[in-house]
Amino acid sequence: MKVGIYGQVVKEEDKDLLKTFFNELETRGIEVYIYELYKQELQKILGYENPNFQTLSKRKKLPKDLQLLFTFGGDGTILSTISIIKDLKIPIVGVNTGRLGFLATLQKTEVLRELPRILEGNYEISERSVLEIKSLSGNVNSYAINEVAVIRNETTSMINIDAYVNEVFLNTFWADGLIVSTPTGSTGYSLSCGGPIIYPKAEIVVLTPIAPHNLNVRPLILQDNIQIKLKVNSRSDIYFMSLDSRYYKMNIEDEILISKANFKINIVNYKDYSYYQNLRDKLQWGVDSRN
Repeated sequence: MKVGIYGQVVKEEDKDLLKTFFNELETRGIEVYIYELYKQELQKILGYENPNFQTLSKRKKLPKDLQLLFTFGGDGTILSTISIIKDLKIPIVGVNTGRLGFLATLQKTEVLRELPRILEGNYEISERSVLEIKSLSGNVNSYAINEVAVIRNETTSMINIDAYVNEVFLNTFWADGLIVSTPTGSTGYSLSCGGPIIYPKAEIVVLTPIAPHNLNVRPLILQDNIQIKLKVNSRSDIYFMSLDSRYYKMNIEDEILISKANFKINIVNYKDYSYYQNLRDKLQWGVDSRN
């Protein structure tokens, strides 16, 4: 069996967990591939170096027979894996060493308990839709799991964003920006701007304006089998576009095309996982500090 390990930061408080985790993989005779920068972090923080562990790189494709990719971090760590997984459909096991962790649902206290079952294939897959983003200039051709956000830059003035759905004019959003979110991203940036929480399997996208000037402009839910085109007008010659945690500086004349990608990302959930319980826990529903 081959598994990959992906992370960005190694915390001192996770040293014992990581050592036990890697020892368990080695004991089981599993072939391990570690992302190169994370491997350097492990060596620096843990003093951990195993000659039997091979290296993953963004410069070359993952092994086709890789059966699982473990990520250590928060949701941002999972989001960054899209650049190496793309359409390979490798299941991602998100171990939450960060904060909220809507995607990285396996907590540090659970990973060693659930590891044997996961390695035996005793888990469930949650398929998550992906957005494909292209700029008409050709400067951007990428993907996002959470959202695309078009944001003002170098000006205190709002920007105008003309939105088209399948080439039909929808609206001009006069705001600080506009978010196009998947159901997965609905608990992220979109939620903080007043967008709705969407069940992960719903085949929809939501357009959420960021601080709109017109108070009657509200988040809009659309089917995800459409193409959205965005044109930005601003006093500045540039604007920002973010794809999950990646930022691009865009020329004001560059238009953005957003559509549903022809593949999905597979997130591993352990057998007893409940999306609704995860929502309650992360958003602290029903928790009253007066109690």
